[in-house]
Amino acid sequence: MLLRLAWKSLRARAVTTSLTVFSVALSMLLLAGVDALRNSARAGFAGTISHTDLVVGARGGDLPLLLSTVFHIGTPSNNISWDTYQHFAHHPAVGWTIPISLGDSFHGYRVVATDDNFYRHYQYRGGTALAFAAGNAPQDMLQVAVGADVARNLHLRLGDEITLAHGIEAHSIIHHDNIRFTVCGVLARTFTPVDGALYITLLGDEAMHFGWTDGTPPALGEALPKLDPSKLKVDEISAFLLGTKSRISTLYLQREIATYKPEPLSAAIPAYTLQQLWVLLDYADAALSVVAGAVVVVGLLAMVAALYTALNERRREIAILRAVGLHTRQLFLLFTAEAVLIAAAGCALGLLVLYAVLFAFRTGLESLAGIPLLLAAPSHRVLAYVVVTVVSAGLLGLLPAWRAYRNSLLDGLHAS
Repeated sequence: MLLRLAWKSLRARAVTTSLTVFSVALSMLLLAGVDALRNSARAGFAGTISHTDLVVGARGGDLPLLLSTVFHIGTPSNNISWDTYQHFAHHPAVGWTIPISLGDSFHGYRVVATDDNFYRHYQYRGGTALAFAAGNAPQDMLQVAVGADVARNLHLRLGDEITLAHGIEAHSIIHHDNIRFTVCGVLARTFTPVDGALYITLLGDEAMHFGWTDGTPPALGEALPKLDPSKLKVDEISAFLLGTKSRISTLYLQREIATYKPEPLSAAIPAYTLQQLWVLLDYADAALSVVAGAVVVVGLLAMVAALYTALNERRREIAILRAVGLHTRQLFLLFTAEAVLIAAAGCALGLLVLYAVLFAFRTGLESLAGIPLLLAAPSHRVLAYVVVTVVSAGLLGLLPAWRAYRNSLLDGLHAS
C-alpha cells in the first residue's frame, strides 16, 4: 500500500520527479561511464600484445621499454646491436623474434621498421593475428604498410608515395627527401597502437639514413651520396619481441638476457610490467572516481532538496493521511520509499542510457578513443555504487520525513 501511495505521489509531481530522476541518472551515467572507461582502457592496454613472452631492449626500466616499443609512448633509452639480436634470435629456447627499429615519423605517427616476423607472429587481444584490409606487407625496401588510423586520418591509399621525417615530432625539421616510400598495404583495424603507426622494412630504415655518420645527417648544403642498396646492412635496432618455445623457460631466459656480458640489456615480461602501469593509473582512476562520487552526492542532495521543497505543497496531503490513521512509522516509510524509488529509477535510467550509447555509437567511440569499449554486464564496482546510492537515498529521505512529522495535524489542516 505504501509503495502504491509513494508511486502515485511521485506521479502527481511528475515534472519535479522527472527532473530529480534525471539528476540521479546523470550522476550514475558519469559514475558507470568512468568505470566502463577504466575497464576498457585496461582491456585495451592488456590486449595490445599477447603471446609475447619478453620485450628486449637496452638496459633501462621495464615500463619505459614496454611503452616505447609496444605502445609508441616515449623513446628507447638506447639501441642494441644486430649481433646481439641475432644471438638471441637463434637461441635454443626462443621460438620466434620480431625486431623493432624506431626513430622516424610521418605527420606525428610513428614509423616502425621491422621484418616479416611482425606480420607473422605479432598477436593481440588473446591471440588475434594481424590482417590486411587492403594490399599486403612490404616486400621491397621502399614500400610501407600503414595502420588503419593513419590511413583514415591522412587519407592514404594504395600506391600513394610519401616522404618520412626524422624524429617523432609532428613537425620535424629533418625530412628524408632522398627516399620516397610507396603505400603497399593498409592493416585492418585492431584498436591498438598498431593502428597509429607506419611499417617499413629494416633495410628501408637503413636506406633513409644512408650517408649519415653516426646517426648525424649531412651538414646544410652537403649532398647525400647516391643510394647503393648493396652497401645497406642493419647494424642496430631499438628492441625486439620474442616468444619462447616453452613458457617455463621465460624466467631463465630473462635472467640470461639481464646478465648478458657483451651488451647491457633489459627484458620485460609484458603482463608483469603492465601491473606497474596499473599502479600509476590507479591515481588517475581514484581522482575520476572522487569526481564521479561527488556528482552522485550532488544528485542525491538535489533529490532531498526536491522532496524537502515539496513539503509545503504536501502539508494538507500529509495531514489528511495522518487524520485517517497513517502511523508515524508509516509516514517515515512513505518518504523513504519515495526517495528509494527516485534513486532506483535514476540508477536504472543512467545505466540504460550508458549501454544504449555504447551499443549505438560503439564503433565511432572506439575509433575516437582508440580502445575497445566493452559491452559487458555492470561490474561489481558499479553494482556497489548502485546499492550505496539507493541506500543513501533511503537514509536521506528521512530528513523530509522528519520535517513532515513535526508539522502538526492542525497546521496541516489549516494550510492554504
